[in-house]
Amino acid sequence: MQPKKQKLSRRGFLKLATLVAAEAAVVACGGATYASLIEPNWLDIAPISLTLPRLSSQFEGYCIAQISDIHIGPWMTRQRLERIVAQINQQNPDLVVITGDFVYRNPESFADDLIATLSALTPRDAALAVLGNHDHWTNADVVRQIILESGLIELGNAVHTLQRGDALLHVAGVDDHWERKDRLDLVLDILPREGAAILLAHEPDFADFSAATGRFDLQLSGHSHGGQVVIPFLGPPIIPWFARKYPSGLYKVNNMLQYTNRGVGMIPPTVRFNCRPEITVLTLKSRHV
Repeated sequence: MQPKKQKLSRRGFLKLATLVAAEAAVVACGGATYASLIEPNWLDIAPISLTLPRLSSQFEGYCIAQISDIHIGPWMTRQRLERIVAQINQQNPDLVVITGDFVYRNPESFADDLIATLSALTPRDAALAVLGNHDHWTNADVVRQIILESGLIELGNAVHTLQRGDALLHVAGVDDHWERKDRLDLVLDILPREGAAILLAHEPDFADFSAATGRFDLQLSGHSHGGQVVIPFLGPPIIPWFARKYPSGLYKVNNMLQYTNRGVGMIPPTVRFNCRPEITVLTLKSRHV
């Protein structure tokens, strides 16, 4: 004999609805806590090995640490940036590159903090940088002075050449594409024809232009923050202009590699979900070893 089904009383229904609502609130609060307090501070040290076809065997194993989108300000404090710099130094890189957006607003207010922290970087060869759109939207001249006083080398439409014996590795940079400050033509005019070449460009979708030249082996970018929030199976709901084709990670554009760093800072809302902040540690490989 089947047991008689009991009807849920109005009081029981209200209790069940209250319990479900309470559990949903707990999940929502837990998710909000995770996205605002845990993941933004959960730095991903992302190692990646890349083979560059024109890289000399004398640069085999060359290590580049990349960060992007510091956005120093109310969230990215001096103390947070000091911890990031310490973790970069622990990787013992040959080269450090910063691909733009040092600030979110008011660079004058944070100049001392940026100079004090970034000057503590200890790459073997150099620390190189390009400006991003937020640097131009605030005060590019102040950001350039910060870069200079920090001991970094700005590559605004310029080339920096590294040498190992008679082998050359060129690191070029373009100024911000969004603000139409990029002059790839000037870069190509001064870029030697021999040797592997890497391009720093804040906006990753600039890769369509740089790859078309056939001269660059790799472009390193930031700008997108990876979307800050990435919904499983759907991706990031919001991606800025000029980061919609290559928003995060490694791509191949024609014969050039493109890598987009997720950044270490954020813009409001200051949350990250399924999109941890990133220090990329690139190890370069040569086909000629």
